[in-house]
Amino acid sequence: MLHILVLCTGNSTRSQMAHGYLQRFAGDRAAVYSAGVETHGLNPRAVQTMADDGIDISHHTSNHVDEYAHLPFDYVITVCDSAAERCPVWIGQTNRLHHNFEDPSKVTGPDEASVMANYARIRDQIKAFSEAFVTRVASDKD
Repeated sequence: MLHILVLCTGNSTRSQMAHGYLQRFAGDRAAVYSAGVETHGLNPRAVQTMADDGIDISHHTSNHVDEYAHLPFDYVITVCDSAAERCPVWIGQTNRLHHNFEDPSKVTGPDEASVMANYARIRDQIKAFSEAFVTRVASDKD
C-alpha cells in the first residue's frame, strides 16, 4: 500500500480536495493524508464543491505537517508554491511532486455563484491531476 501526503499552506482547501480525489481514485491501494505548513480549518466552500461532485470531505480535519513527520511516505505532493518552499525534508525514500493550483479562496466574484464556479473550476483541475497521478502510479506498480 502506498502512503501519500498532500501538502498545502493551510490544509483547508486545495490539499483537502486532492486528498478526497486521491483516496477516491486509489481506493484501498493507498493511505492518503493531507496537512498544511499552517492550519486554517476546513473550508466550507471546499466541502460543498466536493459534495457537488459526490465526495464527502466534511469529516476531514485541518492538520499540521509536523503531526506526520514520523511517518514514512512514498509520495509527498505539494499543491501550492508556498508549501513547496516550506515543505520539510522527509528522511528516507520519498518522492516529492509539485503542482501549483490557484487558491480558490482568494478568487473573488460578483456573487456566490461566481465564487463557487471558480471553486468548481479549480476542483476539476485537482480532480484531473489526481486521477492522472493515480493512473501513473498504478501503472508503475504493475
